Amino acid sequence: MMSAPGRGSALLRKDLRSVHSLVTTEDTDYDPRPDSRHFYEDDSARSVHDEYPRLPPTLCHRGIYLRRDHLPTTTPQTAPNPRHYTIQAGIILTRAPLLTREQTPFENAFYLYQKRLNERLTAPFRPAFYFKPDTALDLDWRLKLRERHGVPAKDIGRYNPRGRMAWNDEVMVGSPVCDPENIREKLLADAELRVSEDGEPIPAEDRVPVERPMPRRTEADEKRDTKRLDRALDKTLYLVVKKGSGEQARWEFPCGLVTTEEALHETAARVLAEAAGVNMNTWIVGRVPVAHHVVAPEFDEATGALRNRGTKIFYLKGRILAGQVTLTKDNLRGVTDFQWLTKDELNGVIPRDLYPSVRNMFELR
Repeated sequence: MMSAPGRGSALLRKDLRSVHSLVTTEDTDYDPRPDSRHFYEDDSARSVHDEYPRLPPTLCHRGIYLRRDHLPTTTPQTAPNPRHYTIQAGIILTRAPLLTREQTPFENAFYLYQKRLNERLTAPFRPAFYFKPDTALDLDWRLKLRERHGVPAKDIGRYNPRGRMAWNDEVMVGSPVCDPENIREKLLADAELRVSEDGEPIPAEDRVPVERPMPRRTEADEKRDTKRLDRALDKTLYLVVKKGSGEQARWEFPCGLVTTEEALHETAARVLAEAAGVNMNTWIVGRVPVAHHVVAPEFDEATGALRNRGTKIFYLKGRILAGQVTLTKDNLRGVTDFQWLTKDELNGVIPRDLYPSVRNMFELR
């Protein structure tokens, strides 16, 4: 049995043989034994020797064999001077969508198929469990059931889940049967009471109409009022403020300088209150920036002196829960106007160099 020192010596001899096999024809004078000779080289070569001491022309460092002339060389890089930049914190205040997005034609057809499949697999509807015989509600149910050709479900079209054609429960994409507007009108018509309390049918002109749901497009959408929050209800809105006037006017997200006593989220909250007022209930989502924008400093071409300091802006994400922007004449941020815009509308309003820096934080809708 070989002892531990014996195994170590065997492994060392094996490594030395592998070194001999990797030496090229140019390195035939390489001696794996420690070399006591001194080499006089320039500074670059000396730095290599400092990192890889006592290594031959073919180097072995941590089990990796490589030529000395193939070693990576590092070149010093000049780091940007932090004094050339100012640090600012901003907030991208958003209003979350209030409605789900509109369905695609394929989704409309798929959801109707799901409803028909559910009617096929569930137990039959038992009207005797819900309506007493010969009451006004029972007569109203029978009348509407005849109008639906004996189908209990109200929103699956002319389809009988118990008939011999029950297997044909699919619908073509784009069919008016699965159109949400068509289904909505049928549900509203079916909700109207057709029979009076004494069991007599109610004429169409005397029926009480059911209150209709609010439309998806609001008055603000029709007027294109970008200052109201009740617009684009199925999309996310972003607050942008206007600074300056005339040709110097600029639309941007609220931002301001970070003081030494504040963190980024504290500066963002302060800047929002100074720019948009305090009549809003807002929530800053986390304390980590969601976007970063850099404005490079300007230098004099002749002397190289600093002309204008650059800016590094770190944007945090916020949500508005209630309230609205309130602007006063003595606005601390010089804000003169504001808008609530979707991400598509922002592309033509905020500066062209700012949009690529913040677009990755925008919501999908």
